[in-house]
Amino acid sequence: MVTNFLQRYQLQNHQLILPKKQFVTYAVYALIALALLHYLLFYPAPAPHKPVVVPRVQEDVETVASAQLNAREKLPPPPPRPPAGQQGDELSVNPQVEASAPPPLPLPCDYSDGEWVPDARPPLYNGTSCGTIKDGQNCMAHGRPDTGYLYWRWRPRRCDLRAFSPEALLRWLRNKHLAFVGDSLARNQAESLMCLLASHSPPELVYRDGEENKFRRWVFREHNATVSVFWSPFLVKVTEKAEHAGVRHNNVFLDAFDERWMSQLGALDAVVLSVGHWFLIPGVYHDGGRVVGCHDCADLNRTETGFFGAFRDAVHRTLAEVVRRHGRGAGRSKVVALTTFSPAHFEGDWDKAGACPKKRPYRNGEKELGYTETEMRKSVVEAVQAAAADAGSGLRFAALDVTTLANLRPDGHPGPYMHNDPFAGGVNDRVQNDCVHWCMPGPVDTFNEILLQTILR
Repeated sequence: MVTNFLQRYQLQNHQLILPKKQFVTYAVYALIALALLHYLLFYPAPAPHKPVVVPRVQEDVETVASAQLNAREKLPPPPPRPPAGQQGDELSVNPQVEASAPPPLPLPCDYSDGEWVPDARPPLYNGTSCGTIKDGQNCMAHGRPDTGYLYWRWRPRRCDLRAFSPEALLRWLRNKHLAFVGDSLARNQAESLMCLLASHSPPELVYRDGEENKFRRWVFREHNATVSVFWSPFLVKVTEKAEHAGVRHNNVFLDAFDERWMSQLGALDAVVLSVGHWFLIPGVYHDGGRVVGCHDCADLNRTETGFFGAFRDAVHRTLAEVVRRHGRGAGRSKVVALTTFSPAHFEGDWDKAGACPKKRPYRNGEKELGYTETEMRKSVVEAVQAAAADAGSGLRFAALDVTTLANLRPDGHPGPYMHNDPFAGGVNDRVQNDCVHWCMPGPVDTFNEILLQTILR
């Protein structure tokens, strides 16, 4: 198209030759022009007028232009160039606004599209400097011999993911309350965040209840900042299985909410929800006082429905209830973020050696997402989109889309190092492996890098 335009333009220029018939006409015009020029040169000049006082418009314009130039010279560097097809805002023409306004925030980033690249920077914490690492995820302290899994960072393709800044989050968190709600992956992410923040400011544990630290609360006194963890593996109400009593199914009530955390919603400024893995274990689903489905329930003589529908309903209904309670005046403005499904990496039985033996990340294309991971992620993203469309003023929803980046990190799990020095007596054929949770430090810290950027945006 551009070539054709240039060809036509060049052809038109070659055709700009005057026909002979028009020569006389143009000659007459030329004589008239010469007569006017003679009149202007030789006619007596008029009497001089009194000087006119010209307003200081030109001077003011020059002053404004100078101020604009100086202001722009003092502005911080511009944000990263937006992706192709998108454009940022133009700079203001008001020099005072330009000089005082903060730099514009970068456009939202698609953190799901990227790759793991080597990074020589050491982690902000280690197995001895942080006191909130769950024992089974303290891989270095438990004797994991390789350390290469610590030196990778996630690099999105079309934007920048900055290194975690504990100072930045603590500034935002001053006089605020951040809560993690969900299963043991939510707790894993919460403990990672506590270690990252503790590298700058020491937290104080002010509350603990329940086995395995399922409910905890910390305070950063210097910032009056609070971080809590709520155990709620389905987000909605549940009667958990008790295999010691012969109950192997979770009874999940899709039309009732887990008030252990939902009742605290009004006092929270940011909520991170993370569930999924508990839906994969046997469950019976209730709605409106009756059983509407079940998963892995052949022993109950009921029709198998799978867990995808129950997971989707639980997430959608939970977010709709958050919107409803916020709309009726249940507290302050808040950010609600949902961490998407984090895949496991079992390559064999969980209690056999070599269940997750990888020592480096997968390359892009080397490990595709499975059907389960794809559907679980899709349900979360769609629920966030629906809630965001209904959210009123002061309520913001976001998806922490970590499924792809987590899928590429088979090397980041504790494996046998969920136990301290598991091979002290030699390598045994039977050894328990954790290929679900994440070593700390490890890839889970990247989840919180994305969380920080999501909150600040």
